[in-house]
Amino acid sequence: MTANQATNKQTPLLEVHNLQTGFKIGKEYFNAVESVSFSINRKQIVGIVGESGCGKSVMSLSIMHLLPQGIGKIRGGEILFEGQDIVDYDEKKMNGIRGKDISMIFQEPMTSLNPVFTIGYQITEVLLNHQDITKNEARTKAVTLLKNVGIPRAEQIVDEYPHQLSGGMRQRVMIAMAIACQPKLLIADEPTTALDVTVQAQILDLLKNIQEVNDMAIMLITHDLGVVAEICDVVLVMYAGKIVERATVEELFENPKHPYTKLLMEAIPKMEEERERLATIEGLVPAIKDMPAVGCRFANRCPKAMPECMQVTPRLGESAAEHEVACLLYEESWPKEERVGAR
Repeated sequence: MTANQATNKQTPLLEVHNLQTGFKIGKEYFNAVESVSFSINRKQIVGIVGESGCGKSVMSLSIMHLLPQGIGKIRGGEILFEGQDIVDYDEKKMNGIRGKDISMIFQEPMTSLNPVFTIGYQITEVLLNHQDITKNEARTKAVTLLKNVGIPRAEQIVDEYPHQLSGGMRQRVMIAMAIACQPKLLIADEPTTALDVTVQAQILDLLKNIQEVNDMAIMLITHDLGVVAEICDVVLVMYAGKIVERATVEELFENPKHPYTKLLMEAIPKMEEERERLATIEGLVPAIKDMPAVGCRFANRCPKAMPECMQVTPRLGESAAEHEVACLLYEESWPKEERVGAR
């Protein structure tokens, strides 16, 4: 057991219970995140994996209260941060948390950074909002942060604009902004997207080192299982707005259970195998308007689907087991009254 996994007996830093987040389409709301529950312990790295459209980013934006106004909203559930439910926090209360206690690295650094402000201005803005320091002190700290994330010529870069930097450099700037106030929880949404393999490895090493130095917890959102294997302690597999499998990273890679997880694993290219074509998952993630009301949401794409899969909604167990799966193939772990045979 690693030091991070040993924290499992402590009170979680973040607890999400039965989260439901919907988007308004026409006059009706449809849930993009449905009955999601999980926790993140202090100093732990939890990976959230799944295809595009599975609700990973929506879940993170729900935690940050950054859903588009008038379109998206949290429709139910709890988000407990250090024991306090932040679901109903107003903008003023959230502004006291965002950037200070919970920070986020967004998917696209070029669109997340403001093109009309210098790098230094954008980092010092975070510091001035949350710390009692002068502008000169904030600038000095901004330069130090840029150096800490491996940016050369930090004294010059601090006065440059986002378009003057490469994609990898912009991503490092985003990380510097996110860790400026030493948050307790860092949400990293696809932090290596669109970066070449060498830069991806550097960014992952950087995140791991920062996590160890600052004792942060990290929620890492990705579609890349290789990234998960590299730095995560626990993995949550999401499909169509729900968590379908939860396990330690070692257990998931040694013994994947859900058919969706197995298919994701099979789609990973392997150097030792000679295949003419990569494995693929037939079909697409259903649109939020087309989510089935009952049954397994993966059933119409699942090679092991049974008739019952269209009729019974599987769920994760409530035990403290290291490995849980929402699939009728493993329903023996459910309470008797919830099994297919009891219906």
